[in-house]
Amino acid sequence: MSDVTPPRPNPASPDAGPQIGVDEWVARSDDRLVVPRGVPERARQSIARVPQGALLAAFVAIVALIPVLTSDQYVLRVTADTMLYVLLAAGLNVAVGWAGILDLGYIAFYGFAAYLFAELSSPHYGLHWPTWASVPVVIIGTIILGFLLALPTRRLSGDYLAIVTLFFGVMFVTFVNQGYHWDWLGFGGAHDITGGTTGITQVDPWRFFGHQLTEVRDYIWIEVGGFLIVALALAFANHSRTGRAWRSLRDDSLAAEVMSMPVNRLMLLAVAVGAGVAGLAGTINGAYYQGVFPTSFGFATLITVYSMVVLGGAGSLPGVVVGAVLVNVLLEVLRTPDHARWIFYIAILGGLLVKLRPWRVLAAVLGGVVVFGLVVHAIVGAVWPRGTAGGICTGTCTDLADFVTHGWEAVALRYWLVFPKNTYEIADYNIGNIAFVTLIAMVLTLTLAKGWWRYALLVPTIWLAAFVWETRLIEESPTTRPMFLGVVLIVLMAVRPAGLFGTPRVEVV
Repeated sequence: MSDVTPPRPNPASPDAGPQIGVDEWVARSDDRLVVPRGVPERARQSIARVPQGALLAAFVAIVALIPVLTSDQYVLRVTADTMLYVLLAAGLNVAVGWAGILDLGYIAFYGFAAYLFAELSSPHYGLHWPTWASVPVVIIGTIILGFLLALPTRRLSGDYLAIVTLFFGVMFVTFVNQGYHWDWLGFGGAHDITGGTTGITQVDPWRFFGHQLTEVRDYIWIEVGGFLIVALALAFANHSRTGRAWRSLRDDSLAAEVMSMPVNRLMLLAVAVGAGVAGLAGTINGAYYQGVFPTSFGFATLITVYSMVVLGGAGSLPGVVVGAVLVNVLLEVLRTPDHARWIFYIAILGGLLVKLRPWRVLAAVLGGVVVFGLVVHAIVGAVWPRGTAGGICTGTCTDLADFVTHGWEAVALRYWLVFPKNTYEIADYNIGNIAFVTLIAMVLTLTLAKGWWRYALLVPTIWLAAFVWETRLIEESPTTRPMFLGVVLIVLMAVRPAGLFGTPRVEVV
């Protein structure tokens, strides 16, 4: 009789039979893991393995050092604006990312806090409350408002919840615009509550120990400190029983209710906590800008904050921070045509590098784009000499001096694209409009093409996109910036629906 014990079969092996006490589906989970493909995905996976606390600590340290490393007021103001968005994105992530509540009235909490702080700390009512008194009152008041507004919607979900909460946001904007002659149901005459379309000005800055904070760098440090407190509090909440219950509510509210979780109370708590973070951001807004205005709390701001959460990855605190930084910096860079031009071409090249494989296909498409542009330029120049004699847009493009024909960038683009002489200098955009409509049709056709036809059609589509960008969109910064952001989000959602650092949701079907 042999003393050698036969080896036990590996439960994860396909040849292994059912094992007592071992779940077969879980034991073979390694076989179902998807290996990250491509440099971007591997980089994302590497960053995701770093502890969230370390990522947030590094972010706080970097931002806190910016006022020390530079005195450029433009850089400091962009940093301060970005940190405000970081706070707003972190607050929205509680309801949207953790609890799965589509709260479209979130921006109303931000505006309510800013206006309440302005009324308590400005000549509007002659009140000049100290910071230590006004800030807690505003935050607590915003939390209560969030709880009260969530009460009527606690039994709603999905599209119905989105519509009702959106109504709250629209109602708030209407109120602050019309609140300069508010009549309390006919008692006591009209009162100026919000200042109407001009808002409330001369808001007091924050004060600590008799020192008024009037410098931009002061508010950067306040925002960093506020975010640090918020991040720690949200991290503890996320790892608590409440945080786990929020995530259960997000994944399957019906299953959570069956498991005896207080679904309604969890929804109310998530909205109230997010409102509290927005309340802190609102107090900083009023003091930093020394005024509050209705245009700061409209639908455009709501969409911007939502795009930050979606881009970074709903449910991931480091992800929404990255999303807030990327979106605000991107929108700021797109303000000037020269910067926007670099962003546009880098985005196209980056998209091609990520999606086109093997490398010979990428080389063929890039070479085809270059050759196609040179051929089109030569043909148009021979048939219609005026069609290649124009300049490209630089600066703000408000006069002829902003359209140049010199410089290596201008020369390269003018010999690759087509710039009709004086067409865009005199704001005759017919050619650009026709090209824009054609580009949309080509993109739609591209989505239906298969095989090598797709690669062949991609060449003129890229060239036409560059033509439309240079001759039409680059001159319209207010319209182009949100449009470009929308394209980035669409591409990201097609490649990674969960966002940069979000976790894909598991749905039971």
